[in-house]
Amino acid sequence: MSAATTRSRTPDRLCAEAVDLALSAAEEAAAPGVVGEHSGLVSEGDRVVTHFFECKEFGYRGWRWAVTVARASRAKLVTLDEVVLLPGPDALQAPEWVPWSERLRPGDMGPGDLLPTDAEDLRLEPGYSGEDEPLPNSVLGSGSGSDSVALAADLADAEDADITAGSPADFTVVPARGSIAAVAEELGMRRARVLSRYGLHSAADRWEDAYGPATPMAQAAPATCVSCGFLVAIGGSLGQAFGVCTNEFAPADGRVVSLAYGCGGHSEAAIMPKPPVPPPHVIDETIVDPFPLRPAADSGSVSVGGADADAAVAELGHS
Repeated sequence: MSAATTRSRTPDRLCAEAVDLALSAAEEAAAPGVVGEHSGLVSEGDRVVTHFFECKEFGYRGWRWAVTVARASRAKLVTLDEVVLLPGPDALQAPEWVPWSERLRPGDMGPGDLLPTDAEDLRLEPGYSGEDEPLPNSVLGSGSGSDSVALAADLADAEDADITAGSPADFTVVPARGSIAAVAEELGMRRARVLSRYGLHSAADRWEDAYGPATPMAQAAPATCVSCGFLVAIGGSLGQAFGVCTNEFAPADGRVVSLAYGCGGHSEAAIMPKPPVPPPHVIDETIVDPFPLRPAADSGSVSVGGADADAAVAELGHS
């Protein structure tokens, strides 16, 4: 450890004793009555000390007035360096600023709001540039320079196609049929930027989390959306796993749903076979059988009337 480092950790005696000078400077810089008691000091270097005073200003809980004083080498006069208001260890501070692009959440945009996309947005990639010259690694671009252009021209003549030059911004009419620009127009690639693989996967994960097979609604559904008549197919590679629900009574009406999603509004729910009903139990334990404590009057072989009843029966010719 160097001598300079050792000296910097030990506060200078004259600077440490200049509490009144520091207090006067803090009161001059602050409003009257907002500078509190002396709360400590720290050595900033050789003959440089910072004094801290409590701040009584409303809304600045835990903040401190920091007054730095110093003196020249071999001088006994302490001079004022600066006065600032600094937050302490437990100071009340505003949260860290976050850029708007990170604060934005789905649903925050309203009518008239504009959401510019970053030039380096990972969800997008350049679209068709408007040049009909094939890429160097393509079949048509296997040659170099004029050879590739000549090969493309020969193939265009053989296929009765046209090669259109210029960028998409220069096209005032639909490109000629058979040109590369026409194919790009048909595939929707003549935009400045198109969805990248990262953007495609991000959208697929987001849609599957909202309306996918793992949701409680899909777990209790009688069937999946792939067999529902209310599903409208979408184009592109996303159409292999997603579609749009058009059932106004379904929870996902107008939403992009996974083909493995499902709900109770399936188009064939009414005609689907009902699950088999189990047969009734042999012994029904839910019914209580009455059991009388005394036998009923008419339950035995002896009549209720006794001997008189027997005599009446005998007169009628019954034994």
